[in-house]
Amino acid sequence: MNIKMHAEWKSKFFEHTQTLTFLYLIFWKFFPCNIYSKFFLFTDDAKHLVPNKMRDFFCTINLDQEEVFRTQVVEKSLSPYFGEEFYFEIPRTFQWLSFYIYDKSVLQKDLRIGKVSIKKEDLCNYTGKENWFMLQPVDSNSEVQGKVHLELKLNELITDNGSVCQQLVVHIKECHGLPLINGQNCDPYATVSLVGPSRNDQKKTKVKKKTSNPQFNETFYFEVTRSSSYTKKSQFQVEEEDIEKLEVRVDLWNNGNLVQDIFLGEIKVPVKVLRNDSFQAWYLLQPRENGNKSSKTDDLGSLRLNICYTEDCVLPSEYYTSLRNLLLKSSDVQPISASAAYILSEVCRDKYDAVLPLVRLLLHHHKLVPFVAAVAELDLRDTQEANTIFRGNSLATRCVDEMMKIVGKHYLKVTLKPVIDEICESPKPCEIDPIKLREGDNVEINMENLRYYVDKVFREIVRSSISCPTLMCDVFYSLRHLAAKRFPNDPHVQYSAVSSFVFLRFFAVAVVSPHTFHLRPHHPDAQTSRTLTLISKAIQTLGSWGSLTKSKLSSFKETFMCEFFKTFQEEKFTESVKKFLDDVSSTESKEPSGVSEPVHLKEGEMYKRAQGRTRIGKKNFKKRWFCLTSREFTYHKQQDKEPIFTIPIKNILAVEKLDENSFNKKNMFQVLHGEKPLYIQANNCVEASEWIEALCRVTRCNQKRLSFYHPSAFLNGSWLCCKATAESTEGCARCTADVPADTQIEIDGDRETERIYSLFTINRSKLQKLEEACGSIAVYQGPRKEPDDYSNFTIEDSVATFHTLQQIIDIVEKLNESHEKYQKKRSSSARYGSEENPIVGKVS
Repeated sequence: MNIKMHAEWKSKFFEHTQTLTFLYLIFWKFFPCNIYSKFFLFTDDAKHLVPNKMRDFFCTINLDQEEVFRTQVVEKSLSPYFGEEFYFEIPRTFQWLSFYIYDKSVLQKDLRIGKVSIKKEDLCNYTGKENWFMLQPVDSNSEVQGKVHLELKLNELITDNGSVCQQLVVHIKECHGLPLINGQNCDPYATVSLVGPSRNDQKKTKVKKKTSNPQFNETFYFEVTRSSSYTKKSQFQVEEEDIEKLEVRVDLWNNGNLVQDIFLGEIKVPVKVLRNDSFQAWYLLQPRENGNKSSKTDDLGSLRLNICYTEDCVLPSEYYTSLRNLLLKSSDVQPISASAAYILSEVCRDKYDAVLPLVRLLLHHHKLVPFVAAVAELDLRDTQEANTIFRGNSLATRCVDEMMKIVGKHYLKVTLKPVIDEICESPKPCEIDPIKLREGDNVEINMENLRYYVDKVFREIVRSSISCPTLMCDVFYSLRHLAAKRFPNDPHVQYSAVSSFVFLRFFAVAVVSPHTFHLRPHHPDAQTSRTLTLISKAIQTLGSWGSLTKSKLSSFKETFMCEFFKTFQEEKFTESVKKFLDDVSSTESKEPSGVSEPVHLKEGEMYKRAQGRTRIGKKNFKKRWFCLTSREFTYHKQQDKEPIFTIPIKNILAVEKLDENSFNKKNMFQVLHGEKPLYIQANNCVEASEWIEALCRVTRCNQKRLSFYHPSAFLNGSWLCCKATAESTEGCARCTADVPADTQIEIDGDRETERIYSLFTINRSKLQKLEEACGSIAVYQGPRKEPDDYSNFTIEDSVATFHTLQQIIDIVEKLNESHEKYQKKRSSSARYGSEENPIVGKVS
C-alpha cells in the first residue's frame, strides 16, 4: 500500500515537473473485521511563497499534530522542489492528514508559512483527481486532535413547591490522544458549559499533570428549565423554543501556568438530542468554528495534490478459502491463460493493480516460482527475437519486478548502500556530456571519476552473488532454462534472460533511484542524480550480455557514452558478468562457507533512558544514534562513532511497547535482553512501530524468547503494571504474538486476497464480457470479427477459461453478500456521537 504525494505551490507562471514523492500510510487496530486504507499522493515542489523573499524551506507531513516526516531543507528559493520518498505504517487512528510548509531559521524558531489539512473522511473525495488546495494560515485554534468520553443525561427534578424542572448531568470521564506541547505531554483541563442565547454557565475540571490521556471522572449539574417555566397543566413538558437553543460545550485546554493557556479542541452537543434518553460516547475534538478562517489565504499560494484512496474491509480468514485456493492452483491450470491469476491481470486496466497483491499472495504460500515459470513460457511464445527477450511489460516481467523489490531489499542494502553513500556524501564531478559541461569542468577528470564509480559499483555487484536471495535464484534458474529451450541455437540467450532482470530492472534502477529502494533517506540533489544516472546507464550496458562488442558500441544513442565505453572493451568484464549470472541462476545453496558480513537493517536517532545509572528525572533520557544489523543492536553517541552499548541479536528476549504512564512519554518501547530492559523513545508513532517490527523480525527465531513481559517500567521499587516489588518477577502480560517465520517478507494473506476480490468486483463487467467471449468462441468456430469486445483478451481454451470465470463470479457474489451483511451490522450499531468504528486495520 503506497501513498504518493504530489504537491506544488502555484505561482502566476506554472512550471511542470515530473518527479514524484512517495508516502506510505497504513492503519492498524483489531476489529472483528479488519479494514485497510490505501492512499496515493504525488508531490513535486512548492511555489509562490509568502513572504515574497528567497528563503530556506522544508515541508512536514503530520498525522493530526504528530509530525511523521520532514523533507530536507531547500535553500534560497521561492519555488522549493521536494522530491523525496517515504513509506510508513500508522499504528493508530487519526483525524487529519496535514502538510506544513516551514521557513527554516537558524537562530529563531522555524516559521510555519501555511498548511493543507484534509480530513480522513474527505480523502476519498479526491481519489484519482488532481486538485489544487489553497494553503491555509496556521492558527492554534484549528490545531486539534484527540477525543473525549462523555455521558450526558437529562434528569427530572421536583422542587420544594411541587413544580417540575429539568437538570442536565454532564459526566466527563476521560480524554485520549491529546497533542504534545513542545514535545512533552500537556497539563490538560476541561471547561464544561451550558450555552444559550442568554446564558453561559461554565464549570471547570481539575488540571491533570503531564498526560495526553487524562482521566477526569468529574460530574457537573446544570439547570435546563426552571420551575417558573411550567404550569400545573403542562407538568413535565420542555418548551421547544428554549431547548432548541441550548447546547453543551466542552473545551479542552493546556494549563499554561505562567503563560497563556493553549486551546486543545472542543465539542458541541445540542441538548435537544437528549430529550428522553442519555448518551455515553466518544466525541472527536473539533477546531473552533473560526479557527481556520482568514482573509489573507490567497496570499499564501496553493498546494497541488493527486490522491488515490481506497479501503479494504477484510473479513475473517475462512471467508476467503475458496478464492484463495482458486488463485493458488493457477500454476497448475492448463493453459495458464485460463487460470484465475492470469484472468485477474487480463481484466484489470493497469496490470500493476493485479500484480502487487497477486505476487504477495503467491509468495506467502510459496507458489510464485511455478506461476512465474508458466507465464514466462507463455510470454516467450510471442518473442520472435532473442535480443528482445523479457523487454516488455508483460505479466511475467511485472511479477519478477515486484518479486525482486520485495525479497531483494536487504540484498540491495548489503550490496549497494556503502558505495551509494560514498557517491552521495562525497560527490565527484562526473558529467561527460559536452553539452552539459559547466565552465571550468575538465571532461578527462570527470571521465576518470565516472570510471572510478562505475568500477566500484560493478565490482560490488559481481561479488554479491553469494548474498542473492534463494527465491530470486530459483526464478532466474527457471527463466534461464526456458529461454534456452525457446532459442536453442543462441548460446547467449540464457544469460540475457537473467541480465535483463537483475541488471536492467534491479541494480540499474536501484542506482538511479536509491531513495525508492530505501538506500538513501532523501532524493539526491540534481548533480548527484545526474551522476547516478550515468552510472546506471553504464551498469545496464555492462550487464547486457555481449554489449561490449564493437557492433554494440555503434548502437549507443549518445556519442559521449560510446567514447566512454571504449575503455571497457576488456574480456574480464564479460567474464565477470557471465560468472555472476551463472551463480545467481543456480539452484545450489548460496550460504557462504565463512562468516558473512552483517546485513544493515535500520538506523536512526532516538532517545534512550539510562539503565539505572542515574536518577535525575528528564536527564535520564539522552539522544543516541541507534543501528540494527542482522547480528547486533547498538547505540552510539553520534552517527559513525564507535558503539557505546551493544546487544547481540541472539540475546534479545522480547521487544514490546511500553505504557505511556511509565515516564509520561509517548512512542516508547522496550528491548528485553537479560540485563535491565532498554527503554527507548522514538520520535513519533510511525518510527516506533517500524523499530518494533524490525527488531521483532530479526529476533523471531531466538530460542529463549519470553512468553510474558511487564508492559510498564520498574520504578521506585515496584512494577507500575502489577505492583510486584521484586524486579525479577515474571511478566504480567503475554508477549505479542510471534512474527511469521517468513524471512523475506511480512504478508497478510487475507488482506491480499481481499484486495484481489475487490479488483474482481470493480471489473465485474469485464469478467462478464470475457465470459460472453468464451461462450461465443465455443459456439461460433468461424473467423473472428474485428474489432470485437474481447479481441484484447487472451483466450487459448474457451472451455477452461469459461469454467474458471464461473468459479470467480460465484465466489465474488458470495463475498459480496458477506460484505453487505457486515456493512448493515456496522451501520446499525453506530450511535450519535460515537466514532463509528474508525477506518483502521492491520497491514501487510
